[in-house]
Parts: sequence; C-alpha cells; structure tokens
Amino acid sequence: MLIGVFVLRMDVHWMGKASLFPWYLRGLAKWLGGIPIDRSKTNNTVEQMVGHFRDNENLVIVMTPEGTRDKVSQWKTGFYHIAHGAGVPIVLASVDMLRKEIEMGGSIDTTGNIDVDMRLIKDFYAGKVGVNESLG
Repeated sequence: MLIGVFVLRMDVHWMGKASLFPWYLRGLAKWLGGIPIDRSKTNNTVEQMVGHFRDNENLVIVMTPEGTRDKVSQWKTGFYHIAHGAGVPIVLASVDMLRKEIEMGGSIDTTGNIDVDMRLIKDFYAGKVGVNESLG
C-alpha cells in the first residue's frame, strides 16, 4: 500500500501508539505521516482521531480494518467510529497479495447503521488475500 501511496504522491497519515514516537524519532515519524495516539487514556482513540479530523480538513488516514499488524479473526470497528464521528467517508483500498494488485474502491459515507455499512465494506474485501493471510 505504501508503494501505491508514494506513486500517487498522496499525503496520508497513520496512527501509532505514542511509544513509537520517542523524542529522537518523533520528528521523523511525524514527517512520515505518523500521528501519536495516547493509549494510556482508556477508550479515547476515536475521540482523539475525530479531533485530528476536526483540526485538519484535509487529513487522510490510512489504516487496516484489523486495527493491527497481527492476524486477527475479527475486524475492529474503530475506523468506522472515527469516520462516522468525524463525518468523513471511508475510502476503500486493498492490497491483494495473491493477485499482486492494489485496488482503489469507492467510498462509503457512514449511515450510523454499522451492520449495514460493515456489510458493504466487507463485500469489497471479500476474496482478497491480505499480507497476513499470504504469510501463514
């Protein structure tokens, strides 16, 4: 996905726990698009990110629906709650490791009905093989 971002010259950002931003790497990590998240405050990641969107109308965040680099059995929904709370669309994109393709899908404006909206999102990703799936 990063190659696609560089080729398209997109100004995107990513979230990382604050411990990934020590003083000696903070400037570089932020220059690379990093946004530190204070995980010590219980369950306020969504509010922190909604605040970032409120403060920057051109903000674009890249994140995986799994919410982690590890293989998971069920997606987290934080990305959905961030988009809905900030009033921004979810733009669908995928890296299919089996086909060696990057696909940019359409966008979804959240309705607040997470079950319906998540079905649309999951339909886009159906049949695609992600990085973690291809490794193991």
